[in-house]
Amino acid sequence: MKCERCQKNPAQVRVDQLVNGRRESHFLCQSCVNELMSVMEQASGFDGPETSGAPFGFTGNNNANSSAASARTSTATAERQETQSKTPTLDKYGRDLTGEAAEGKLDPAAGRERELRRMITVLGRRQKNNPVLIGEPGVGKTAIVEGLARKIVSGDVPANLQGKRIISLNIGGMVAGASFRGQFEQRIKSILEELRNAPEIILFIDELHTVVGAGAAEGSVGAADMIKPALARGELRCIGATTLDEYRKHIEKDAALERRFQPVKVDEPSVEEAIEMLKLLRPNYEAHHNVSITDEAIEAAVKLSDRYINDRFLPDKAIDVMDEAGSALVLEATEKGLVSPSILEKELADIQAQKEAAAEAEDYEKAARLRQQELLTLQKLEKARSEADTSMSLLVTPEQIAQVVELWTGVPVTQMLESERKNLLTLESDLRQRVIGQDEAISAVARSIRRSRAGLKDPKRPIGSFLFLGPTGVGKTELAKALSAELFGGEDHMIRLDMSEYMEPHTVSRLFGSPPGYVGHEDGGQLTEQVRRRPYSVILLDEIEKAHPEVFNSLLQILDDGRLTDGQGRTVDFKNTVVIMTSNAGSSDLKRAVNMGFNTRKGDEAKDEQHEVMRSKAMEGLKRAFRPEFINRIDQIVVFHSLGRQELYQIVDLMLEQVRGRLAEQQIELSVSDEVRDYLLQVGFDEEYGARPLRRAIQSYVDDALADAILDGTVASGQQAQLAMEDGKIVVQLADRLAA
Repeated sequence: MKCERCQKNPAQVRVDQLVNGRRESHFLCQSCVNELMSVMEQASGFDGPETSGAPFGFTGNNNANSSAASARTSTATAERQETQSKTPTLDKYGRDLTGEAAEGKLDPAAGRERELRRMITVLGRRQKNNPVLIGEPGVGKTAIVEGLARKIVSGDVPANLQGKRIISLNIGGMVAGASFRGQFEQRIKSILEELRNAPEIILFIDELHTVVGAGAAEGSVGAADMIKPALARGELRCIGATTLDEYRKHIEKDAALERRFQPVKVDEPSVEEAIEMLKLLRPNYEAHHNVSITDEAIEAAVKLSDRYINDRFLPDKAIDVMDEAGSALVLEATEKGLVSPSILEKELADIQAQKEAAAEAEDYEKAARLRQQELLTLQKLEKARSEADTSMSLLVTPEQIAQVVELWTGVPVTQMLESERKNLLTLESDLRQRVIGQDEAISAVARSIRRSRAGLKDPKRPIGSFLFLGPTGVGKTELAKALSAELFGGEDHMIRLDMSEYMEPHTVSRLFGSPPGYVGHEDGGQLTEQVRRRPYSVILLDEIEKAHPEVFNSLLQILDDGRLTDGQGRTVDFKNTVVIMTSNAGSSDLKRAVNMGFNTRKGDEAKDEQHEVMRSKAMEGLKRAFRPEFINRIDQIVVFHSLGRQELYQIVDLMLEQVRGRLAEQQIELSVSDEVRDYLLQVGFDEEYGARPLRRAIQSYVDDALADAILDGTVASGQQAQLAMEDGKIVVQLADRLAA
């Protein structure tokens, strides 16, 4: 039931009145009751608690009082209506974008002239003049509408848009608090009535899809159904904004609503356009953070966010990076005790304004306290000005931008910025320190990586795709780990999957995600989810030949286009990954090639001849195991050499160095005699299984002996242990005590 007086708010109070000896009941809202109580008090000349505070139950039996009350009520209502806005509901649930533009509260924007002209053209149509901006989150849909508001204020619009007001409506605020049945519909009706009486208003609904189903319940209609007639009659001119997915999911399904809107596609801006947008926004962020932002920092914010942040869109992600870099710089300066003079100048101005206000109010005690604060702030300001130099100026540089991107993505961007060129040039030598005896494989991988980083490779494809062939234990997995550490800063950036787990047809969905309606759909794919979380990774697909053929069909898309759609319809980007596949295809042929007698000959010529035989046998096995279109999409097929005694001797030293590193954490040094190295090579050498038996030998003969010596107290912290041979066994001896 509505209030009998205002006909707007729901009735909450029953008011009884005596008229000519007869009781009459009226149902009013609380605000109207309060107004009537105020008028009655003034007319009666008393102000008691019973009348001023009671929300119900007052009775008037004086006709004169009633007449005076009616007269005063009419006068008060007329005055209230004169001062009240013509659009109270819109004022309550909306923002006047043109008013904010006139006051300079909206951020400037650059570009988007094509989309802005298209939107103005649609608004100028005679019918169906309702544009809807469709684009991914963060591409600048709302900024385009704010740009239109600035054009209206400046008068740079056609005559049919001169003097218009753009009101941004908050649908969520309208739904909030609508506890009574029909209350939300009443608010929508009030807004439509206000818009009918105010044709100069253009309504802007951000997240347009929220009107579909908003406020709908059993026996009631939603917001979309209520605005359709107004849109059809031309009583409502509306601008909408929504994402591609939400438009397809909500708006397109409602054909009657869709045909009343004209889509305006908003694409992600290019890197150059985003840089210009950030340069226009720079003064606002410099004033907010009291910092200076260089042109190089703006370019770094756009380029690094475009390269490393793949799940968001320009310019939004670049703006956020620039904003956070300024905030982080201010925090760092504050922790170091550096205060910018501009900050102290603002603080001083605030204190002086408060002091003058206190003096005018004759609050001299407060004014005296503020005077002391003013003096202290003046001292700090003089000190800050005297100490101010170039080192103290808060300047946002590309290094700060890189630090923010590194925090967001986990990729060591700072390290890559500073030394990526140097690292790429020395990539072979860095990899050779970890992978022994595979110079040809390392060179092939390094060359492919350098081509990609130099921009000479298709940017849509992965950084590199490699197929490693060779006998077991020769360093295929170790090269993948080393590549992850050199390119992305750590072995934790390697995604390793054993393809023997994906031999059955139904297991393919585990790799890329189950389709809707199947178990595990919400979990995502084991490969795609890891790549989404760590887009800069080395992907190691072990024993690829064991995977089901359906896996190869999906891998074709990854290797060729650098992207894949998972079970939830999300596009996963693989363009910043290195895809490494290992295979034992033709392993029996490789063993026969190794045992053909070339090892009995000495010299590099014999090794090269043996490797060529291994390569030819491996390629024959590869062609039998994989389809031509799959082999053709791989950047480099690398056949690893089998390891000889010389390479294994170097691997012994490398593994012993790792043992020294673990002992160094306990402040224990280790020295190893040549006899121990020879013994380890003797017991751990197996040409068929490569270096893996050698690792087991060091674990059995070295690690176990050292563990016993540490536990029984033979070797303690601060001492030096030495491994030597005694009676055909490795023993731990105590060397001289280390110098303090």
